[in-house]
Amino acid sequence: MRGTTLILMFAAFLAAPATAQQPSAAADRKRVWTAMKNTIVKAADKMPEENYAFKPTPEVRGFGQLIGHIADAQNMICAAAKGEKNPAPGIEKSKNSKSDLMDALKQANAYCDSAYHALADGNLNDPIKLFGSERSRAGVLIMNVSHTSEHYGNLVTYMRIKGLGP
Repeated sequence: MRGTTLILMFAAFLAAPATAQQPSAAADRKRVWTAMKNTIVKAADKMPEENYAFKPTPEVRGFGQLIGHIADAQNMICAAAKGEKNPAPGIEKSKNSKSDLMDALKQANAYCDSAYHALADGNLNDPIKLFGSERSRAGVLIMNVSHTSEHYGNLVTYMRIKGLGP
């Protein structure tokens, strides 16, 4: 009896992947976006207010300017993906405090959430105009995650210089 039970359990284990729902390309993009936006918010929150103006060298953006730049880019890119006008341009140049930048970042994340929520396997290849060329909706939203990830690397460097781990 025990051997039969083990064989049936093993057979069920092997059969599970065959009966599981196929992975969704849209769902994969949503998961990656969610992970990235949460990582950026945690980094922005961890940096103390007094370090938001910190620049490792005069030629680069300060930590807070990077947060503003990320929020600006998210609004611009997700607006393109949604076929809408940018809801909040100019964050990097108009906001300085940690509180204002955190609010702007969270609002940009929420705006992008709606673009990712509307993403479905059936509309991944819809044409979107961005930066003077036509791209797929999926490509535009991948660009959003890629850009955010790129600047997370900058934020980590700033944080480490200040003795904070990411």
